Amino acid sequence: MEQLTLTTPALLFSAISLIMLAYTNRFLAYASVIRNLHDKYLKEKDDSLLRQINNLKLRLNLTRWMQIFGITSLLFCVLTMFLIYVKLNSLAVWAFGLGLILLLISLLLLIREIQISSEALQHHIADIEEYLKGN
Repeated sequence: MEQLTLTTPALLFSAISLIMLAYTNRFLAYASVIRNLHDKYLKEKDDSLLRQINNLKLRLNLTRWMQIFGITSLLFCVLTMFLIYVKLNSLAVWAFGLGLILLLISLLLLIREIQISSEALQHHIADIEEYLKGN
């Protein structure tokens, strides 16, 4: 096995930072849509709005966990760098491996969230197509 150096975990900093920016943008977009749907539901009491809110609630929770695993991955990269600095290389390898696993979990959650988002959009498209067929 090759020696783990300070630059190895440092390479992930920019990637994880960009991923976290994307996750935060998703989170803020969902929060905005939920607030709008909440106001609309208070006026209309439409059950379809509740289904949309529940779908967004699930996606928001997934995004929160994506952020938690991504941030924890970044923390383990920092820990890896510290362990390399203090010459605890065997611990550094384990910390880096755990950081990679956490990043992998975060990305797998992203895949699931994208699937749910796509399914929700497919329902909207089907509603529009049904409406167009009726008119």
